Amino acid sequence: MSNFYTPIDVLVLGSGGREHALVRSILASASSGRVFASPGNGGTALDAANVSVDINDPAAVVKTALELQVDLVVIGPEQALVNGVADALRASDIAVFGPSAAAARLEGSKQYAKEFMDRHRLPTAEWAMFTDPQSAYKYLEAKSAPIVVKADGLAGGKGVSVALTMEEAYQAVRECFEGRFGEAGSRVVIEEFLTGPECSLLIFTDGHRMLPMEPAQDHKRVGENDTGPNTGGMGVYSPVPIVTGQEHQAMLDVMQRAVDGLSADGIDYRGILYGGFMLTAEGPKLLEFNARFGDPETQVLLPKLQSDLLEVLLAVAEGSIGDIQLEWSNDWLLSVVLASAGYPGEYETGKLITGVDLAESLPGITVYHAGTALGEDKKLYTAGGRVLNVTASATSLAEAQTKAYQAVSMIDFEGKQFRSDIGSKAILGRSAWS
Repeated sequence: MSNFYTPIDVLVLGSGGREHALVRSILASASSGRVFASPGNGGTALDAANVSVDINDPAAVVKTALELQVDLVVIGPEQALVNGVADALRASDIAVFGPSAAAARLEGSKQYAKEFMDRHRLPTAEWAMFTDPQSAYKYLEAKSAPIVVKADGLAGGKGVSVALTMEEAYQAVRECFEGRFGEAGSRVVIEEFLTGPECSLLIFTDGHRMLPMEPAQDHKRVGENDTGPNTGGMGVYSPVPIVTGQEHQAMLDVMQRAVDGLSADGIDYRGILYGGFMLTAEGPKLLEFNARFGDPETQVLLPKLQSDLLEVLLAVAEGSIGDIQLEWSNDWLLSVVLASAGYPGEYETGKLITGVDLAESLPGITVYHAGTALGEDKKLYTAGGRVLNVTASATSLAEAQTKAYQAVSMIDFEGKQFRSDIGSKAILGRSAWS
């Protein structure tokens, strides 16, 4: 284990709310030294230091890490992992939090993930993979809607279509093969439609042991009452009150079996393993794996974590969690995403943002920056689809929801859009999903 009396210098790769949350939690560590974000955003520019580098280029990241003389690199986005950035850093003897390219295939290919689930008998939906539209159409006709259509590769959280009608299913297949998602859509996975609430369970793992985080529930669709297209996530809360003790234990068991399966497959997995579950009548079933911190899940999980994050990140990077036990606050966390008009489609940037400092002056409110930039005038401007994550901490979920939306009302920019129902179903109870 590293010497925690020596300041640890860290480079965080990414530019979203997830990375801003990581930067803030790392800065809160007793052993934190210099902290850099690349490319970062307006929030990381204010809290740490932004550096410019192509984070998807392994050689460029290694060069920057060596120039900055950092002790640890933390990889946020999935594309960098799939591109082998973690492999290049390890080959240069630079400590890195994030799995190898081989391990990141669990997120980089839906087909590979489903084959992994089947091979290790992890509960999931029935599925099939296609490389041409005509075969996919025939399968749709045999199965009928509702059904789920997924681009096989990485599509920024937007390559999944929950088709409630055959027309929607055909359109989703067409969009994949006609290039909407680029190379990611050249292979299409079609899955059985599962019903129930969704739940995310993220774990830290050194490839053998796991340290589970608290369950969280994301809101993927852009519109109220879960309508409209899927996004990267419009809001989230943790913990998840509708999860029973039996369901939670079942998810923990699945995640440990996944870690064991990776080890059995000869994969050195050091980082986050994220299980996306559907809580079905037959028990929790896996929808997907992600190979990194979730966004926006990180923005509610890290504020709940009372353990020293940097200590955990280093232990995972070094391949030995040891005797670490995670400690969590009893607070409820809820985060609302403020997005640009038009997101997840076309949107404009460069809109002046006001009220962030006022919102953060409220007790229990933290605003994480996602698509923001600090202008030459030192003012904040929009620079992405998801702009800010307004996160509230409280002693109940209902109170956290009230506080979050009070803070949301204080922040403004042209075209601001958000969902006003984050957490509402959970407050009503499990019956809200029936």
